[in-house]
Amino acid sequence: MSSLLFGISATDPLTFVVVAALLSAVALLASYIPARRAMRVDPMVARRYE
Repeated sequence: MSSLLFGISATDPLTFVVVAALLSAVALLASYIPARRAMRVDPMVARRYE
């Protein structure tokens, strides 16, 4: 795997921070979009369909 890393070492702390931040941003966006859609639904309307 280290042969695929061009210009960085396998234990580069900046790379770990950037990858962790990128994955966190993707997870936040993936959960924010459905939550925003769910906030638009009236609770009583949603409860009637259960």
